[in-house]
Amino acid sequence: MKRSVITVVLGLLLSWASLWAQPHAAHYDPDAAFDRARNLAFDGFRREARDTLMRILSEYPDYTDVQTLLAKTYSWDGDYDQARLHFNRITSQKRELEEVWVAAIQNERYAGNPSLALGLANKALLYLGSGTQVETLRQAILEENRPVEPPVVEAEKPANNLLSLTNDLEVFNTGYDPMYYTTLEYQRTTPLGKMLPRLNYSNRFDTQGLQAELDLYPVLSKTFHGYLNYGFSEASIYPNHRAGAELYASLSGGHEISLGARYLDFRESTAKLLTASYGLYRGNYYLSLRPYLSLFEDKSPGLSGTFLVRRYLRDEFHYLGLRGVFGYSPEIRQLRSGTELLAETLLFVESQQLQLEYQFTGATARNRYRAQLGVGRQEFVLEAGSFYWVFQAGLRYQYGF
Repeated sequence: MKRSVITVVLGLLLSWASLWAQPHAAHYDPDAAFDRARNLAFDGFRREARDTLMRILSEYPDYTDVQTLLAKTYSWDGDYDQARLHFNRITSQKRELEEVWVAAIQNERYAGNPSLALGLANKALLYLGSGTQVETLRQAILEENRPVEPPVVEAEKPANNLLSLTNDLEVFNTGYDPMYYTTLEYQRTTPLGKMLPRLNYSNRFDTQGLQAELDLYPVLSKTFHGYLNYGFSEASIYPNHRAGAELYASLSGGHEISLGARYLDFRESTAKLLTASYGLYRGNYYLSLRPYLSLFEDKSPGLSGTFLVRRYLRDEFHYLGLRGVFGYSPEIRQLRSGTELLAETLLFVESQQLQLEYQFTGATARNRYRAQLGVGRQEFVLEAGSFYWVFQAGLRYQYGF
C-alpha cells in the first residue's frame, strides 16, 4: 500500500513537469527569436531588436550569437561605450571568436580610439594567431595613424626690398569734389636701418601736384632707433618743405615710447609740431597712441592725435586694424576756400575720423595687400560749427624681393 502511494505521487509530479515543459518549449524558440531580432536590426529597427535579444539572454545568457548581435547594435547606433561593455563580456569568456574581436576593434575605430583599437588587435592575435582578419585590421590601424612628416619647404628668405603702390580716394557729401592720392614707395632694409624714398601725387581742387620724400629709420642700438624725414614740393597743394625727427626706445614687456618733432613750411608761414608716441604689444594685439601739439608764432597751440589698434592673425603680415584721428592730422592734406589756400588753419578745426584696415598676403608673404575704409566728420574752416562728411577708401600693394 505504501509503495503504491509513492508510485502515484511520482507519477503525478512527472506528469505536471511534462505538461509544463511541453507548452513552454512550443511557446518560445530562441533560435527563431534570434532570427527575428537579426532581421529587425538589419532593417534599422535596432531598439526593437535589442528588446528581443535581451529577452533571449534573460533565459539563455550564454547564447554568444545573441550577445554579439546585441553589442553590434549599440555600436551601429553610436553608443560605443555600451557596445564596449558587451564586447568585453564576450571576449573575457570566449577568446577564440574572431568575429567578436573584429567587431570590438571596429567599435573602437568608430569611436575615434585608435590606441584602444590597436591594443585589442594585439590582444586578439595572442589568442587567434596570424593569418586572420584581425591581423589585416591591425595593419590598417597602423597605416591610418602613422605620423605624417611635414613636407620639406625651403624657408622663404626675408624680403630686404619692398616696392609699394598706394591709391586713396576721398569723397565728400558736400562742398568738395572727390580727391585722389597715389604714392609710389621703395623700402630698403639694411643692417644700419631702413631707407624709404617716396613719391606722392595728389589731384585736389582741380590741381595736380607731386611731392618727393625720404624717410630714414637708423638703428642706433638694441634699444634705440631713430626716424628722419624730409619732403619737398613746388605744388601749392603740398608744403614747400617738411621735415621730421624722432627717437624711439624699445623697452621690456612689449612697450615702446618715442619723442619727436615735425616742421612744415607753407611758404608764407610755418608750423612746428611736437609729438610723442606710446606702443604696446600684448599677445596678438598692438596698441599705439600719438598726440601732436602744433606751435605757431601768432596763434595759440593746436592739439590733435591718433590711436591705432591692430589684431595680428596668422603672422605679422596678416592683421586687422582700427585707426582713429581727432583734430586735423598734421600729415596735412590741405584744402581751399575759393582761391585761398588753407594750410595751418586746418590744425585748429574740429575733426574726427575712423579708419578700418585689413592686410593680407598672396600665396607668399612677398605679395602683400592692404585695404582701407574710413569715414570722417570735419568742421568747415570758414563756418565754425558747421560740418561735412568725408568717406575714404584705399588699397596698397607691396611686393618684396
